[in-house]
Amino acid sequence: MPVFFLPPDAITPPSITVPPALQTHLRDSLRLELGEQIWVCDGQGSRYLMELTRVTKQELAGRILSTTREPARTVPRLLIGQAVLKGEKMDWVIQKATELGASDIVPLQSRHTIVQLRPERLDAQLARWQRIALEAAQQSEQWRVPVIAKPQSLAECLAHHPAPSLSLMLSERVEGQSLRAVPLPSSNEESVFVLVGPEGGWAREEMTQAEQAGYTLITLGPHILRAETAAIVALGILQSRLGALG
Repeated sequence: MPVFFLPPDAITPPSITVPPALQTHLRDSLRLELGEQIWVCDGQGSRYLMELTRVTKQELAGRILSTTREPARTVPRLLIGQAVLKGEKMDWVIQKATELGASDIVPLQSRHTIVQLRPERLDAQLARWQRIALEAAQQSEQWRVPVIAKPQSLAECLAHHPAPSLSLMLSERVEGQSLRAVPLPSSNEESVFVLVGPEGGWAREEMTQAEQAGYTLITLGPHILRAETAAIVALGILQSRLGALG
């Protein structure tokens, strides 16, 4: 069973009260009953084994049987800046990036981005993406839900996210280092930020802009991958090299 994330104020040891939105899912969809056990997480580094002691149409609550703390992180954080993709592709990238352990996901509007987000729908779209990340974090038993940043232009991203320990931009048809060979930081206090372009790729001036901001152009090889494929392949390679996969 997945780990369910609860707001910290729902957890008041030795008891836990499940918020109404999750109650419906646990009671009506999963059909959990009195005495059953589930894992819940506060998203701040603590996970609790909970036994249900009250299951009614008005309330779902339980008692804490045990508490587990998040293991100390030994590798850098992974962040991804993804140019907004059309249709369900962006949803898919957010879901899979979460499963692969990305700590932050920054949706980007770039020169060749096909999807132009309407200002009046930004809040609803951001809430939807955050919900996708939450569900993926629960399914993959993450300790934390990645933060989905407010959609922004590449220039805003470069200004608001100063080049971290290692800053990379996936680029096709240019001379760049291989992601397999680029030196990676090793400290848990460092981070790796990967920028991934839209279906039409980065504009030349965007690559120049990123390089001037301290980003390194990298490649995944001679073949041209779809944008959503490139994002997940890059995260997979990085996690494998850092020892989080395999």
